[in-house]
Amino acid sequence: MSNSTVPRSRAEAETTGTASRAADATGQRPGKRKRSGRLSLRLRFRRDRTLILMTLPAVALVLVFNYIPILGNVVAFQEYDPYVSDNGFVAMLESPWVGVEQFQRIFADSAFWDAVRNTLVLFGLQLVLFFPIPIVLALLINSVLRPRIRAVSQAILYLPHFFSWVLVITVFQQIFGGAGIIAQTLRQHGYEGFDLMTDPGIFKFLVTSEGVWKDAGWGVIVFLAALASVSPDLYEAAAMDGAGRRRRMWHVTLPALRPVIALLLVLRVGDALTVGFEQILLQRDAVGTGAAEVLDTYVWWNGVRNQDFSYAAAAGLIKGLVSVALVLAANKVAHFMGEQGVYKK
Repeated sequence: MSNSTVPRSRAEAETTGTASRAADATGQRPGKRKRSGRLSLRLRFRRDRTLILMTLPAVALVLVFNYIPILGNVVAFQEYDPYVSDNGFVAMLESPWVGVEQFQRIFADSAFWDAVRNTLVLFGLQLVLFFPIPIVLALLINSVLRPRIRAVSQAILYLPHFFSWVLVITVFQQIFGGAGIIAQTLRQHGYEGFDLMTDPGIFKFLVTSEGVWKDAGWGVIVFLAALASVSPDLYEAAAMDGAGRRRRMWHVTLPALRPVIALLLVLRVGDALTVGFEQILLQRDAVGTGAAEVLDTYVWWNGVRNQDFSYAAAAGLIKGLVSVALVLAANKVAHFMGEQGVYKK
């Protein structure tokens, strides 16, 4: 055996031993890895079995309360009568099938299209007026240098998020209502008072304003968390290149927020048909259904008040399918613009 063969054999043996020890450390044996270099499903399950067991309770809750109820959508194709049996499942089985009759009734109902129109108008206002406000506030707070002022500003903005809609609407009623502070002050000075809370013409702007006051702070926290991940070296490098505060915000801060903005925008588009059920229901009677009826209140009225469960289920199913389509479309647009969106390609 030549002298050059022995070192090479030792090197190969040491390399093989190192690879074997690494495989033992990861719970993997030679030959168990796929040709692509990825672990097989069985080995991944074995490696992550502790984490999988920890997630089982959460998965069970999601299955019980989110996925199993989806099966109840079959009543949208029935003339469901809950009084056929004391058991809701038996009543579902014994109710007659009517095909797409419920959907035909919905599309022929002018009240449904009024609800769709009001919902889309509210979504447009919230997207244009509400969505950018947390971004602007986060940029302003992020530019404040004193930590105490930043902390106080965040607390003031975030506090209304914990208020119930009953309290929020009561506050607005005490300020903008017919017996509110503004109306009483005007009357005391000889002017005619007004009641913004019962004016159908401005109801949608009122709903948007209530949402901004209550939930803008939540969005600010999300965007500030994204800004915290921006390296200070980027700002220093931009300042050394002669960039002022505005240019640093435009070329450093906003690009760092783009993934978060894209993600929240996709999720918001998916909720386009959900514009605040509790908030609008509390004010629906004051302004009338012509201005305040949205899809959520339309489903509630027909299902809970009119006891027409199949009709309400069909309307809810339409809303759900359209929402899924909007999420997929918005996510495609995010991918086209180079962002990740809700999920990767």
